[in-house]
Amino acid sequence: MKRIVIIGGGFAGVNFARGLAGKEGYQVTLVDRNNYNFFPPLLYQVATGFLAPSNISYPFRKLFRHAKNINFCMGELQQVKAEQMKVVLSSGELPYDYLVFAQGATTNYFGMENVRQNALPMKTLSDALALRNHLLRQVEQSVFTEDAKERQKLLNVVVVGSGPTGVEVSGMLADIRKHILPKDYPDIPGIRDKVNIYLVDGLDAVLKPMSPKSQQDSFDALKSMGVEIMLGRQVKDYADDVVTFTNGESITTKTLVWAAGVTGVTFDGIPPECYGRGKRLIVNQFNKVIGMEGTYALGDCCIQTTDLAFPNGHPQMAQPGIQQGINLAKNFLAVRDNQPLKEFSYHDKGSMAIIGRNKAVVDLPGNKMHFKGFIAWFMWLFIHLISLVSRRNRITTLYNWAGAYFSRDQSLRMILRPSRE
Repeated sequence: MKRIVIIGGGFAGVNFARGLAGKEGYQVTLVDRNNYNFFPPLLYQVATGFLAPSNISYPFRKLFRHAKNINFCMGELQQVKAEQMKVVLSSGELPYDYLVFAQGATTNYFGMENVRQNALPMKTLSDALALRNHLLRQVEQSVFTEDAKERQKLLNVVVVGSGPTGVEVSGMLADIRKHILPKDYPDIPGIRDKVNIYLVDGLDAVLKPMSPKSQQDSFDALKSMGVEIMLGRQVKDYADDVVTFTNGESITTKTLVWAAGVTGVTFDGIPPECYGRGKRLIVNQFNKVIGMEGTYALGDCCIQTTDLAFPNGHPQMAQPGIQQGINLAKNFLAVRDNQPLKEFSYHDKGSMAIIGRNKAVVDLPGNKMHFKGFIAWFMWLFIHLISLVSRRNRITTLYNWAGAYFSRDQSLRMILRPSRE
């Protein structure tokens, strides 16, 4: 039995483990800092109170309960001892014959320390809950604030990054401002006009990786919802409740949502020359880390330039990680059976983003078909629903979505926080 250690239980790691579940010849240990898998594309709905954390998460031990060759270990990677073929975790040490990195990426603050300390990221379930608590606290505090400037500071929301996460957060907040806040906070007259939502990006378009049609449709939809879009602005600092930009402009706010980019994570024991652009591990056509024996990398944490259609590396999205995980599992089985390996080639299934109720954009590859409005919104719901890891997640999420759609409301606006860690 060859021992495989997987670092990270996201899209790539879980699909790789699933590909080897129940297969002879391999004993797999999945390592993650959390004891659950979660669905990152729906984090913003947890942050805005439209889904519960349990709707988009599922325990690893239950997920692999029936796979006797899959183990789970909760911990964080601290060091790789490549010569000894073992990893040092926060919870202990694990030996391996093959090591697979699938830990994803982390938030990139571009060296701005004040932004790192004060902004609210959107990468983990903990981040989503922290953002939900923060947003609700600001509105509650504004009820008792008599100073107009202080109240405006509490009610201003700045979202940096106009990719799918930034667009989806801004659109959801605009819907909440219109349909929920006036009912929940009648003691703040005209609260709809007092809440300002700013979507900021240094580029010249929202959803820059998508088609020009999707960019324009998203821009128009957000503007119609009352989101103030500020393009061509780069954040310089965020201190003392003031977001300052490189052009000298500024916005006072207590809420800066950071969705501006990601970067890789480096680990002790991995040579610096193994990392490429964005601190991503450099891999060959079989996802093997160049320069390290028995070591592979999948998804956001790797950069692969052997795919002719993506010479600069694959986009850091769910589908490349899923497909790489599935392909690598097949290659491990091919090695076991003395069969030839298959080079990885990414099959682009398109991209999509939801903006609000009955508002979304979808770009399909090949003939470059573009959809918007209700049909795109329905496609987005369907794809994200079937992508959830378990049937329970799909049923509970569909139930919550149906209730929110018909009532234009939801009942998850609770500030939940532990009394202590």
